[in-house]
Amino acid sequence: MKKSFSAAIICTMTVYASALPASALESSDKISTSESVADVWKKIGDFCGIGNWHPAIEKCELSSDGKERTLSLKGGGTIVEDLVKWSDEKHSYTYKIKSGPLPVTDYESTISVEPHGKGSIIHWSGHYKAAGAPDAKAKETVEGIYAAGLKALAK
Repeated sequence: MKKSFSAAIICTMTVYASALPASALESSDKISTSESVADVWKKIGDFCGIGNWHPAIEKCELSSDGKERTLSLKGGGTIVEDLVKWSDEKHSYTYKIKSGPLPVTDYESTISVEPHGKGSIIHWSGHYKAAGAPDAKAKETVEGIYAAGLKALAK
């Protein structure tokens, strides 16, 4: 009796755990640059400007209303993103991924720039859930995207 009771508890816990939603993951990165906020914002402030500075992006196409961008990736693949919030005053915008090959779901991210000494700091952060890959792989992918983009911006 004791053995079957323990097995029932383990079975119930396994079913319960598999029914829980995936945990939200967070990633963020930042880099300082000698460029002014205004100069950096000229690069990142254009919602489709990412096609000019991110090394993984072949090209960016903007929807007619300016609220959706389609990113063609070097080496193949397409990511479609929606603009969620924009602030010229705060030099930031937030966007969501609608579709694409990344191992994430429920992805929302903000990129911003703020003054720092004689230059500026660029921040890029997001939250998401892993999809089709372990959490560690999803984090590695997102953090790699942030690092490559920030490095390119700070040149």
